[in-house]
Amino acid sequence: MYALRFPDEEDVAGLTMQQLRGREGVRVRRLYREHAERTGVSWESRRYDMDNFASGDVVNQALSAAHTSLYGVCHAVIVALGCAPGLGFVHTGHERSFVYDVADLYKAEMTIPIAFDIAASVPAEVAGETRRAVRGRLHDGLFLQRCVRDIRRLLLSEEDPVTNGQEHLETSIVRLWDEKVAPIEGGTNYAYESDDEVDF
Repeated sequence: MYALRFPDEEDVAGLTMQQLRGREGVRVRRLYREHAERTGVSWESRRYDMDNFASGDVVNQALSAAHTSLYGVCHAVIVALGCAPGLGFVHTGHERSFVYDVADLYKAEMTIPIAFDIAASVPAEVAGETRRAVRGRLHDGLFLQRCVRDIRRLLLSEEDPVTNGQEHLETSIVRLWDEKVAPIEGGTNYAYESDDEVDF
């Protein structure tokens, strides 16, 4: 997980979790400062109140809106792959811990720059303009492909099968218990097997 966050910076394999979190904090604070300088946006620190969106300054509102949008997309990918959103590597103890882990892989290149750009443009409506900017960044679908690839890379070992360059998960039929007959295959739709005609 951390190796994906520090792709060309350093080898983090031998570091403790505390050291990794410290390096991640330094990296993110540096990114905030760099984007503040790039855009001319005044920056003090990351401050937000989850119960009061409007209490933050414009850039913190934009960061919150951008990150929330990214969380939604990452959550959808995680669930579509059949993974558990709550089983995180770095974040723990929350029903969306894995969502936060995965989203953190992309904030540096996606949501942080977008938020500072929005804040610099003096938007009329911070949340909406930020969400639309994130949507525009994700529009081509390439991010979804990358997110799927990264999640599989995190969860599958190198020994897992690869076919035609595409990683895949082997599936098996799930059988459901039925008290009257033998176990039946899950995912079967029996809605139209009745003798009665169905009128819509």
